[in-house]
Amino acid sequence: MLTQSDIVALDPQITSKLSTMDADISALTALVSTSTDYASDEYISSQKKLRALETRQNGLKKLEKVITNYLDDQQILSGGTSDPELISLATDEVKALVPEIQKLYDAHLSETSKFQNVIMELRAGAGGEEAALFSQEIFRMYSQFGVERGWKVELTDSEVSEKGGFRHADVYIEGEDAYFWLQYESGVHRVQRVPATESSGRIHTSTMSVAILPEVEDVDVKIDPRDIVMEAFRSSGPGGQSVNKTSSAVRLRHVPTGIIVTSQVERSQLKNRDAAMRLIKSKVYQAEVEAQNKEMGDLRRGQIGTGDRSEKIRTYNFPQSRVTDHRVNKSWFNIVEIMNGKIESLLSDVRNLIAEKGIQSGDDDDK
Repeated sequence: MLTQSDIVALDPQITSKLSTMDADISALTALVSTSTDYASDEYISSQKKLRALETRQNGLKKLEKVITNYLDDQQILSGGTSDPELISLATDEVKALVPEIQKLYDAHLSETSKFQNVIMELRAGAGGEEAALFSQEIFRMYSQFGVERGWKVELTDSEVSEKGGFRHADVYIEGEDAYFWLQYESGVHRVQRVPATESSGRIHTSTMSVAILPEVEDVDVKIDPRDIVMEAFRSSGPGGQSVNKTSSAVRLRHVPTGIIVTSQVERSQLKNRDAAMRLIKSKVYQAEVEAQNKEMGDLRRGQIGTGDRSEKIRTYNFPQSRVTDHRVNKSWFNIVEIMNGKIESLLSDVRNLIAEKGIQSGDDDDK
């Protein structure tokens, strides 16, 4: 949580970053405007970087304005006036501005604010077919939330169960602040309900896991093309049957780490390879970050929870219409709306409470 001295120190930092961004945006704008090959990798990459920079610049300008208001109020409270009504107004405004500054800081200036897009991995856990069906519902929940925010949600790989659930799915989410909103969703999600296949009416417990990885740029992770082994194969549908007569599906292996990813949703091998490369870059980056965290004694991971598949973070209890996040010990009683993608309030509460508490794992009240 930002302190008063932290906020004061942010002002010159933002001014400096905005100046650098102005120069970078001018250079990219000139490059894009003079390009004639709109299909080239350089043009597409430059357009993407330009959009990301402009988004971050707008966010930093908002943060700069709010901090200016905060500093003006602090000047009043530090003896700038003896008017008790003005002092009261400044006190109330400071209280309201601090959480707004924290939110804008997390989105646009924190360590992870440079990330926008997300690689999401979903995997069914304990519970067989019910777990796979729940995985598909969680995918739909995030998809509905993304669509409402104008994000592009793309299923890049999946293994479908007999009843239409997801044994596993890889999802690419492209959109403004996607990582900011979803970064704390990694972990085990548990469902408690009576499955449609249960004739006796007993409540079953099933699990699925979510992993959230930021899409990284080449400057964040270096991958030698010689370290990538590619294998093309025919994509398959439920039950393993082939759904494509050509070898358009792609499997990539990163030799130094042994990380393997696949993509088989697109009919084009080139598009599948691009999707697989996005995923493998993010996984290699995540592996490097986790290795650094381990060397540092996992201090940060101890604060915000492990953030991996083994940490149970949330329970969805349908009979009680309740969703409980165990990290922040808070429940919401509108499960139907949540499963339909109305999760902005939930995600905001979790993010703010994690920032406020620094996080410690919550007690499990659903044993």
